[in-house]
Amino acid sequence: MRIVGRHAACTVVTVLLLVAGGLTVSVGRAAASMSVVVSPVGVTTTSALSATVAPSTTPGLKSAARESASGPAGVRAVEAELADGATGGDRWSRASVAERPIGSIAKVMTAYVVLTTPGVNLSRLVTVPGGIVAYDEEYDASTAGLEPGEEYTVAQLLYALLLPSGCDAAYTLAYAYGPGLAGFVAKMNGAAKKLGLTKTHFTDFSGLPVAGEYATYSTAHDLINLGRAAMSLPSFGTIVATRRYTAVATGTHPRHVWQNLNPLLGAFSGAAGIKTGYTAAAGQCLLFEAKRGGTTLIGVVLDSSPYDSATLSAAASDATAMLDWGFAR
Repeated sequence: MRIVGRHAACTVVTVLLLVAGGLTVSVGRAAASMSVVVSPVGVTTTSALSATVAPSTTPGLKSAARESASGPAGVRAVEAELADGATGGDRWSRASVAERPIGSIAKVMTAYVVLTTPGVNLSRLVTVPGGIVAYDEEYDASTAGLEPGEEYTVAQLLYALLLPSGCDAAYTLAYAYGPGLAGFVAKMNGAAKKLGLTKTHFTDFSGLPVAGEYATYSTAHDLINLGRAAMSLPSFGTIVATRRYTAVATGTHPRHVWQNLNPLLGAFSGAAGIKTGYTAAAGQCLLFEAKRGGTTLIGVVLDSSPYDSATLSAAASDATAMLDWGFAR
């Protein structure tokens, strides 16, 4: 199990006790359904019932028509959108209704499902299941360093999920709140439907290529709406704005220090979150929000670069150009 893997990049953090708030040009995708079986020892096996990649070279006509020649300069992302954080009104977009894989931005929905669970208790202790080992190793996933048998609060697991983009934390939360992995993925898709994310589909709670590189997908426009819904939850907003979080050692787990992977935090004035992502198919991705004065802007870039980078430099550059342009208007 690796603390930093090539299949995921991530986001945010600081807590004490949080109270849950009321919560591409497309390369193709696979609208896949899958089953997940948890063995007695906790190891998971996934079986794709259907997975067909349908390449497309035509960007969404709606978003293509909205792209302005006077928009932000130098944005390299294949798909992007900048919107008003308060109203969701589109400021600028590029191919924003074309479906693409989204990498670890999928973890935003994982957190949203947990935080909007009726009666959610962020102090609840959850045991890390044994299945995380095979899961993380199969996909060379980014992890928060969790080990089977350790116990963490739900709040700590959310920090582990969103700061170092821990796929082990995503697995643990999904296992606890499904109930079961397949049940949790179904909840993610159910939440997407309720939020009106009509071009979004999940086959995995981490954004890893379970059932195929294009099986989990969304659009820039859908992700703007997901981001706004998640940021409306006070607990989520606190977590993704945190640059560094320390989980103090207890009798059930060692000490951890989790750094927020969001390259804008501390580098862009007003940056407030929210989530990074990367896979070979998704490229560098970043869902971001910033606030200056009375203005809040939320944006997303998908596939700013096909090359993995610890700093997501291409995605960060695109996001900065978009925010500078938006705040100057």
